[in-house]
Amino acid sequence: MMIAKSSNNPVFLYAQTGAEAAAKELGEKNGMKITIDWRTPPEEDPQVQAQAIAQGVNDGADVILISCSDAAKVTTAINDAVAKNVPVMTFDSDAPDSKRFAFYGADDEECGKQVMDELAKIKGGKGTYAILAGTQTAPNLQKRVHGAEEEAKKFPGMKLVNVFYHKESPQDASAAVTAAMNANPQIDSWAMIGGWPLFATSLLSMDPAKVQIVAVDGLPAELSYVDKGLAPVLLAQPCYDWGYKSVGIIVDKLVLKKDVPLINKMDLVKVTKESLGSWVGELVNKWGVKDVDPKFVAMIPKK
Repeated sequence: MMIAKSSNNPVFLYAQTGAEAAAKELGEKNGMKITIDWRTPPEEDPQVQAQAIAQGVNDGADVILISCSDAAKVTTAINDAVAKNVPVMTFDSDAPDSKRFAFYGADDEECGKQVMDELAKIKGGKGTYAILAGTQTAPNLQKRVHGAEEEAKKFPGMKLVNVFYHKESPQDASAAVTAAMNANPQIDSWAMIGGWPLFATSLLSMDPAKVQIVAVDGLPAELSYVDKGLAPVLLAQPCYDWGYKSVGIIVDKLVLKKDVPLINKMDLVKVTKESLGSWVGELVNKWGVKDVDPKFVAMIPKK
């Protein structure tokens, strides 16, 4: 059973695709049927996640894979599942105090530092910036914010206006950025520890000569922001691998009886105008993404 944070956040739909691809591939390889039972709420709700864990145990789930919206609110449910002999693995957003057997995802502290370092380089160490931070209770995002703030201490010329939290949907994130810009017109740059608003097109109206963005993620909808110069750098999470590699770790642990690491780190991919073609090649040829603008598909290097 797989429980992501929300089904209206496209990063998790790619994770689902990756999980299903691994299930098919590893099921055939090991002579068994592996089914991904997707039980993700439409919007973030840790209480619903906790209920889904309990229901999954009652329904006979063999293993649970979850990205935690609020670790504190799902840890008890995770531990209850483990106590009933249903192993649990986390991805993307961990529950480090729980009895999960493994975690796969980015080093969030390091991720926040990378975002801030790239932004400071773009701005030449001088700017008035804001941090866009998603859900305030998500442990992975809290770590990213902390990493960004720590890295910013290296650049005294970078002045922080505020950290802005919001629901993790493209619409809510875009509205948060617009409201912040209206209230604080001095903002000339954004450290986005998630790419939420760039999944929509409303911010494409901003002038790249006045505002610069560094954001996490590198999904098809975000590529126009790189192309326009609004987001000179994206730090892409290979979110397809949240599903694909997590299922591989689960099979190694439960089917092949291998020892697996507790923490399995996912490295970010730096996406710029220069590397757009190779990144689009990854999206199209590995992830099987169909909704990439043809002009970006044309950039894929020929073999």
